[in-house]
Amino acid sequence: MNSARTPSFRIERASRSGSDPGVPESHLPDASRENPRLSRRGLLRGSVIAAGAGLAASVTGRAAAAPLVAFGHGVASGDPLPDRVVIWTRVTPSTAAAPGSGAGERVPVRWEMSTDPGFVSVMRSGTVTATADADHTVKVDVTGLEPATTYHYRFTATTLGQVSPTGRTRTAPATDAELDRLRFGVVSCSNWEAGYFGAYRHLALRDDLDAVIHLGDYIYEYGRGEYGGRNGSVRLHEPAHEIVSLADYRIRHAQYKTDPDLTALHARVPFIATWDDHESADNSYRSGAENHTPATEGDWAARKANSARAYFEWMPVRVSSSGSDAALYRRFRFGSLAEISMLDLRTYRDEQATAGAGWRRVDAPERTITGRAQMDWLTNGIVSSPARWKVVGNPVMIAPCLFPPLDARSTAALTETVGLPQGGIPYNTDQWDGYTADRRRLFDAIAGHGVDNTVFITGDIHSSWACDLPVDAANYPTGPTVGAEFVVPSVTSPNIDDMLKVPPRTATVAIEEAFKAVNRHVRYVELDSHGYGVFELAPAGAQMDWYYLTDPTDPRSGVRHAASFRVADRAQRLVPAPSALGT
Repeated sequence: MNSARTPSFRIERASRSGSDPGVPESHLPDASRENPRLSRRGLLRGSVIAAGAGLAASVTGRAAAAPLVAFGHGVASGDPLPDRVVIWTRVTPSTAAAPGSGAGERVPVRWEMSTDPGFVSVMRSGTVTATADADHTVKVDVTGLEPATTYHYRFTATTLGQVSPTGRTRTAPATDAELDRLRFGVVSCSNWEAGYFGAYRHLALRDDLDAVIHLGDYIYEYGRGEYGGRNGSVRLHEPAHEIVSLADYRIRHAQYKTDPDLTALHARVPFIATWDDHESADNSYRSGAENHTPATEGDWAARKANSARAYFEWMPVRVSSSGSDAALYRRFRFGSLAEISMLDLRTYRDEQATAGAGWRRVDAPERTITGRAQMDWLTNGIVSSPARWKVVGNPVMIAPCLFPPLDARSTAALTETVGLPQGGIPYNTDQWDGYTADRRRLFDAIAGHGVDNTVFITGDIHSSWACDLPVDAANYPTGPTVGAEFVVPSVTSPNIDDMLKVPPRTATVAIEEAFKAVNRHVRYVELDSHGYGVFELAPAGAQMDWYYLTDPTDPRSGVRHAASFRVADRAQRLVPAPSALGT
């Protein structure tokens, strides 16, 4: 096991004249405390279909068997600002320099950006060095760009004589720009073993997206067969065991970036991403995780540092600072129309409440899901934002949700999918429902300052929801609301009908109706489908369209539009939209 506690990576900052030396930009707070709770992998553990063995090739084995492809993990961009954007790739200098190997020579890599795909006129360029210390990943924060401009970019490994695929990206508009609309793809929960990433493919086919917002669970940490789909594992994870070491996390990230649908989407549009729990371990919190056993998996702080370092190496994200105060939570401005605050709801949170007397702790004022610094940053940003729409990239559901009495089998499936307790009133304390004082602080700040047009976009729970956000759920619908929440389904990760192994739109329909009956502010819920959201912001309103895959286990799956909800400017209440957004 790699026991390094301080993750580090290099992100090269490129100015108008070229590239400057990189500086380490990631460090997470040190934390360590054992969590003896059992993992929630039970229902699907060990169900691996035989065909899966033929579908998953070893990352290292593939590199050894095939001719060297220097840029086999594609290209990506992310975190667009009006004058800059991060571009990313991974170069493989030799067959020995497989991801996670720690081997391989230093390689000079030239990067170029142009406003035309043929690179007739190169606007920015520079040279950086890919090293084994950063797993031969390359990130460049290209500055001096024009706002609201589409750029094409590529990398060249000059000593290897190979050129990367060409990527396309786009900068954000100027902060004072008046915009007719913004449109984003919204995704979460993409589990390699549970299916194929058709959601990414369909988003890549669109030509109307300003960015893709990934709300977490970009990778999953489980070993082979521990968390597949309805009928087991469609394809197999590398490495075969649960990932713990730095090498493990690097190999897993590398595997995901061999998926053709994911690499196509990364090359097509910039990402704005945050992590949830599975980038490290299931139901993680500041000092541990449900799916971490110190006796066999070592120190949590070391594992968390390993996962964070690999994430920052392999993802096109820009952290807010360097050193011990580095943070993943950050903010993006898109003209006068929108400001997006991306949250980190794992690094600073207290442990989830537990059964028995522990459930009384959900209202304790000292408990936090954000940490104080992030909460202050979030509330101050929302109440002072001059943008029309205040959007929060929110990894876990914030709408209050009490779960109705259900039969034992349905409750067990809900527990497996979203982490609900099976005893007592089954509400989800991994979400904001387990940290009600923080939610109250945030809602009180929004309501107290008279802020309107706040929208939370959420992932995590492998299902689709549209919710009003009441100041007091007991007084809904007559009482005030502070905004709306749109929850997108999983790309592949198992949901309720997968757990129950029943046909879609059968047993789950009754569960959905029970949810809405008990929680009147829930305007839409769909528990069966996998897919993605398309989210539009315009001066007149905000709308989410839900798109569902025909079959996530089919690499050629089709897709259909299923539902649309919108909130009008300053209306603070959701209504069904008459149609999907046009292209």
